[in-house]
Amino acid sequence: MTKPTAGEAGARGPVGRPGAGRAVAVLVLVALAALIPLLGPSTALHDTGEAAAPGVGGIALLRAVLFAALCVPLGELLVNRLVRSLPGTPEAVPRSWAPYAAAAGFVAALGLASVVSTGNLVPHSLADINVGGLYDSRDGRLALVEVNAFLAAGLCALSRRPVTQVWPLAAVVAAEALRAHPSTEHSPLVGSGLTVVHLTCATLWTGSLLYTLRTVRRWGRSELGAALLGLYARVAAVLLAVITATGVWSSLRRMPSHTILDQLTTTAYGRTLLAKVILVAVVALLALWARIRLRRAADPLTACFPARMEIAALAVVVLVSGLLTALPLPIRWS
Repeated sequence: MTKPTAGEAGARGPVGRPGAGRAVAVLVLVALAALIPLLGPSTALHDTGEAAAPGVGGIALLRAVLFAALCVPLGELLVNRLVRSLPGTPEAVPRSWAPYAAAAGFVAALGLASVVSTGNLVPHSLADINVGGLYDSRDGRLALVEVNAFLAAGLCALSRRPVTQVWPLAAVVAAEALRAHPSTEHSPLVGSGLTVVHLTCATLWTGSLLYTLRTVRRWGRSELGAALLGLYARVAAVLLAVITATGVWSSLRRMPSHTILDQLTTTAYGRTLLAKVILVAVVALLALWARIRLRRAADPLTACFPARMEIAALAVVVLVSGLLTALPLPIRWS
């Protein structure tokens, strides 16, 4: 009996075991990550004297899912555009996750709309949900826009022109920006504009890194993979600069400069914002590490290792962002 070659051995059953182990590991990590928005409110609100809305943990989780559902398709659209700008790229690209993301976003938006329909209370049965009441309030109409937009994005993702999903996804971003800045706020249009830019850049940064790593893995160890990573790194540097600028500006609108140090430690919103800032700083350091490897290492594709750590950290940032939107806003001290 001859000993099987590496290729023959790789084509047999044992290959499925590492894949199954990886799937289990991913499920465990997802379950642990879900604890951030579910358990985060009690930690953030501890000894602040603030009261959160009912079901804040569930709302934070739904909003984190909604943000993640924006990241995946927008990132794929951006990376596909970058791929087309590289000469000689192979036709093989990873399978799109956009339809699944749209389905997840639709379910999350539907859950959030059900909360809005009951006056921001958690419904305990279908009878508690007042769908008609959504048309009577600004938040209700925005919630309906998000539900319909994710439905449209899913249909566009399955069509022959998936690029058209950019329009319903843009509607979700706009609806989120308007929801976060009610008309009673000081200069709400300025706040909404900042949120549109911040959320767009953040979703592009996260989603495009995910799809870039998937594409590089699909292409194997080739120079084109390193070229795509380098092209993404240049785009990501611009996105990070815009995210930082809009994030600082938005924070100063919520918490004036002379109160921000106090509110970062004494309010739930401030504590969560501080955690997000620290996480983004870690992500920026990982991105710098990946860029140094990309430029100086003998094998540029070794940059994939810190890039994978970066995408994991960005996933945590998305979860913390969902928590941040569900917590009570800080008091704007004069």
